[in-house]
Amino acid sequence: MTIDTPLPRPERTLHWRTLAHPIQAPRHLRRWLTDEGSLTRLLKRASRGRFSVQVLRQEYGRPGAGETVALGLSARQSVLIREVLLCGAGEPWVYARTVIPATTLRGRHRTLKLIGSRPLGSLLFNDPAMRRDPLQIARVDNARGESLWARRSIFHLDDKPLLVCEVFLPALKGIQYPA
Repeated sequence: MTIDTPLPRPERTLHWRTLAHPIQAPRHLRRWLTDEGSLTRLLKRASRGRFSVQVLRQEYGRPGAGETVALGLSARQSVLIREVLLCGAGEPWVYARTVIPATTLRGRHRTLKLIGSRPLGSLLFNDPAMRRDPLQIARVDNARGESLWARRSIFHLDDKPLLVCEVFLPALKGIQYPA
């Protein structure tokens, strides 16, 4: 499976807005961007069950400046970074980047390191201890300077944070938002 658009770099984006601000996103993306439920669930429905997760990378590293601020981390704090493509019918629809502080990976949440190609959304939205901060929206550039729309939010598992950013790829344009 290949992706036609170079991957975005949301960790470099500093200008995120909460949903309280009007968004100027294209009409076909507005419901995708603003839905506060599980994106995994929506993509599974839109793909009629032909959904998959392609892991691009999962490794410890340093978060981007905006991620460090959002999570309230020190600049040198190590995090687990997971980058995946969420695909429908064999086509990449969403690029997702998750930043998990090492302190979140302790106790019962240490299994997040072993998620592999399972969708993170399924785990998060099935955890009764999960709460989610408000969504933020931004335009994210890729290596060609093309602007893509993204959303991010901080999830808390037993009051331990992790940041999930989802960038909507051009292939999603022709996909109808599931009713």
